[in-house]
Amino acid sequence: MANDNERHVVPNKERGGWDVVAPGASRASSHHERQADAITRGREIVGNAGGGELRIHGRDGRLRDSDTIAPGNDPNPPRDRK
Repeated sequence: MANDNERHVVPNKERGGWDVVAPGASRASSHHERQADAITRGREIVGNAGGGELRIHGRDGRLRDSDTIAPGNDPNPPRDRK
């Protein structure tokens, strides 16, 4: 199922750190030093845009996890995975 509101957290090989990017975008939505910060920002972006999917990639660039984000301010958000 295609999702118009999707973001990926991927390693930035040139600058280091992690980017939050939309599929097919020429620029990152945001850049972070830590992957955890990029994941948090990615969840905010997708949630504010009406919900969708956040795909999380590992250092090797391969998909390692995905998260379905509910629209807006979810009154019962999932607990942080630590």
